[in-house]
Amino acid sequence: MSKYGPKTGKSKFGDVSEGDVVYVGLDVHKSSVHAAARINGRVVTMVMPAMPEHILATLEPLRPACRKIVYEAGPTGFGLARALEGVQWPVEVIAPGKTPKPANQGSKTDRLDCIKLAEYSEKDLLKRVAIPTEQEEADRLVGRLRNQLVKKQRRVKQQIKGLLLLHGIKEPPGLENWSLGSISALREISLRREARFALDILLDEMEHLHCLLNRVMREVRRLAKEDRHAEKCARLRTHPGVGITVAMKYLTEVFEPGRFSDPSQVASFVGLAPRISQSGDKRREGPLQKAGQGDLRSLLIQASWQWIRRDRQAMAVYLRLLRNTGRKQMAIVGMARRMAVNLWCMLTRDQDYHPLAA
Repeated sequence: MSKYGPKTGKSKFGDVSEGDVVYVGLDVHKSSVHAAARINGRVVTMVMPAMPEHILATLEPLRPACRKIVYEAGPTGFGLARALEGVQWPVEVIAPGKTPKPANQGSKTDRLDCIKLAEYSEKDLLKRVAIPTEQEEADRLVGRLRNQLVKKQRRVKQQIKGLLLLHGIKEPPGLENWSLGSISALREISLRREARFALDILLDEMEHLHCLLNRVMREVRRLAKEDRHAEKCARLRTHPGVGITVAMKYLTEVFEPGRFSDPSQVASFVGLAPRISQSGDKRREGPLQKAGQGDLRSLLIQASWQWIRRDRQAMAVYLRLLRNTGRKQMAIVGMARRMAVNLWCMLTRDQDYHPLAA
């Protein structure tokens, strides 16, 4: 017998009819899927290979009574959810950070995880995330690739400066901005053969990453001209401080903006909502909640500095926030939150930027 259960014979779930109530929790991994079905409160578990066609065939006996199938978002993506949606299964992908966790978690196994998901789903305790289409998921890969390359390039620059510091070499003029002259000067510094070899490799890597970033930006510009993005991208770029990089990152990450019902949901999604602690009459706003795409959050904060330089009303709001908080970082995060909400309003209302919206 296969470790994934019998290939033939009666379903392990037994006879299920429309009068039953079934909730299914899946713990999805690269090679296997653990499944738990709560059938009228009775739990049945099994293990399946991570192949959508096999999963669909195995769960088919539950179709008449299945209320919901859930699994947590993760590295396996949304392919399984789209396959289930394609044959009209009620499926939801769950935000892992919003899954309830007991104070004393006890043992943790794939089997226990899928059982808990099925139980929490039945009690309506889970928060779902939007399931992107294949095209939407492919579009946002371009922006995420750009951010990965930027991080790699930043790390290489840090390595170069670390090498100079280690050998007591003064940084050439212009290196703070990585000007072409400073890079040429690095190529001409006299070093021992081995140190010269290491520095040249790092410089070559930095230049290679620069070329790759140029290729990615050409793809971002091409993507911005596609019919599905052109009008929306042009609209977002009417907002001061928002260029093609920020506009396309926002469009691809905050897809289906109409799914948010109010500004607080948008701020929470992009990770620009503070963590609030309240007890009795005391209320305190702490650090930002860890949610959403950190790269989008960083781009919005960077764009907000440009916004306040170009928009007098935005500068007035920033100065007011600065007086209230006493910290530039907190004030600019407040502006970034306003920018995120402004962009959402512009998309949902089909309106260009208006200064009064600040």
